[in-house]
Amino acid sequence: MPKKEVKKTSEKAEKPSYTAKDIYVLEGLEPVRKRPGMYIGSTGVDGLHHLVWEVVDNSIDEAMAGYARRITVKLLPENKVSVEDDGRGIPVEIHPQTKKSALETVLTTLHAGGKFGGGSYKVSGGLHGVGVSVVNALSSWLRVEVCRDETVYSQEYKRGVPTGKVTKSGKSNHTGTTVYFIPDSEIFQKIEFDSKRILERLREQAYLTKGVRITFVDERQETPLYYSFRFDGGVKSFLDYLNEGEDKVVQDESFYVQKEQGGMNVECALNYNEGIETKELSFANNIYTPEGGMHLTGLRSALTRTLNDYARTNSYLKEKDENLTGDDVREGLTVVISVKLPEPQFEGQTKAKLGNTEARTIVEAVIGEEFSKFMETHPSDARRMIEKCLIAQKARKAAKAAKETILRKGALEGLTLPGKLADCQSKKAEDSELFIVEGDSAGGSAKQARDRRTQAILPLRGKILNVEKSHIDKMLTNKEIRALVIALGTAIANDFDISKIRYHKIILMTDADVDGAHIRTLLLTLFYRYFPQVIESGYLYIAQPPLYRIQVGKEIRYVYSESGKEAALKTIKGNPNVQRYKGLGEMNPDQLWDTTMDHKARVLKVVTVDDAKEADRLFDILMGGEVESRRHFIQLHAVSVKNLDI
Repeated sequence: MPKKEVKKTSEKAEKPSYTAKDIYVLEGLEPVRKRPGMYIGSTGVDGLHHLVWEVVDNSIDEAMAGYARRITVKLLPENKVSVEDDGRGIPVEIHPQTKKSALETVLTTLHAGGKFGGGSYKVSGGLHGVGVSVVNALSSWLRVEVCRDETVYSQEYKRGVPTGKVTKSGKSNHTGTTVYFIPDSEIFQKIEFDSKRILERLREQAYLTKGVRITFVDERQETPLYYSFRFDGGVKSFLDYLNEGEDKVVQDESFYVQKEQGGMNVECALNYNEGIETKELSFANNIYTPEGGMHLTGLRSALTRTLNDYARTNSYLKEKDENLTGDDVREGLTVVISVKLPEPQFEGQTKAKLGNTEARTIVEAVIGEEFSKFMETHPSDARRMIEKCLIAQKARKAAKAAKETILRKGALEGLTLPGKLADCQSKKAEDSELFIVEGDSAGGSAKQARDRRTQAILPLRGKILNVEKSHIDKMLTNKEIRALVIALGTAIANDFDISKIRYHKIILMTDADVDGAHIRTLLLTLFYRYFPQVIESGYLYIAQPPLYRIQVGKEIRYVYSESGKEAALKTIKGNPNVQRYKGLGEMNPDQLWDTTMDHKARVLKVVTVDDAKEADRLFDILMGGEVESRRHFIQLHAVSVKNLDI
């Protein structure tokens, strides 16, 4: 990544050319409106936001090339979006091949851009030039403004068709491009941009594009939201963000390297936490690669080899000791690896995995050399990291032995269902529901209230083990968790089988208070870590018991929040009797049935894995080492939460 400031306009002649002849044309735009899913994945919410990513990616490419230092994204009223950068500005002169303005060529032709030849871009992260033309094709209206050669050029389009030629619309002392667009309601099922989703994406891009300021403004409400990001620390700042609130092993300074080798820029930051979870985020040309690829493989190899070499050289591992494995050295690891390379080869249309073999070789060499230097120059930090890995190795061996005992074939099959389980009569999983409730008192009310034909009740005593901080061997010796595993019927870990699940609705029914929210969080953590297939299959739900019972005469009303109570009381003229439920055990069985368990009246929230990265970070806040962050979050959201996505 360039470290020098961008040169002024008068000095740009020394840099690679970026004029009409640098725009390469490969095919036309016609197929996009017929099959939009081929280009943006879907016409749902993901595809809608993909339009924003495509335009932003072009600006990010200008920043990675060293020409843009500021990018601004705005959500405007009436579904309008604008993306502005201070890059070079899209060329506007006549294109030698299409005989049209280069600007119009870029906006109306698939695979037309400066990324297919010449030296305009060394690296790029956009979808190889299809981006802005696809956005144009799928927008009911689009306007582009280019500041270049001290002139402002503009052109407008409707559904990909220009409404006029490129015109001079003013003067400017700056350079850059601004794209305004409105997604086409004929294409998209629903047009509603999620500011949180966009904000997280832009924050991520700011971390990955060191020193570039990215601003986000949401002007759709009376008081606009305004956020501005600039991270001069690059992925090291990203690592600090991911490790916020964690108990770090390397206290003074995390490992960080940025190095150019073999035409590839490698940037990496890592640290260890006292927990057991591994967080590995990998990027290629600013594109998140959730399935990793060659760059992540190179990192893992370098890490394992370097730590083993250091451990043996410094006698942490004796001659008879076995080497640390990849799992040992990754336990508690948080790492961000970002590579920028000229010709990325992604596997799959979603670019989930990087396939360039040279990425493995270069990353392994860079990380191996630099991490080795870091350990030699930070001996106390190196000792703590090695000790962390050795503890992980010991725990792995103990867990393996325990699993072989506890999870031997058939160990969880054929066992008598736990005595505390009040099972339902139905043997069909699709008709059966399992209510997981806290405490014997609530369990007693639920057992009396239930429909015995289809509803099973499993009361759990107290707060279950925090699995975020525990290995599987300790987890499976916990009576409450073991009872739940047996009740589900799926087994666990390598023996897990979703087809053997005994209930297609697993409903967490906890009290509507802070303790209830904490217990629910512990259960959600258990399912997220060890039964993700249950969530992915849509089998996990959260019950919504009322917080208050309000009675006026013979009329009874149940409300589910403090705000709901206040609203209800404003509509009542007589003297109401207000009862606050401290727990489910205080409710009569008929009240519990009427409000929380009756199929016809109840409200259930389905738990979904919508964004794995954000979910991972949320669980770290709630289940990690910093108690204050967890307490604050639970108190803030326990009662007021309206929508829950995990």
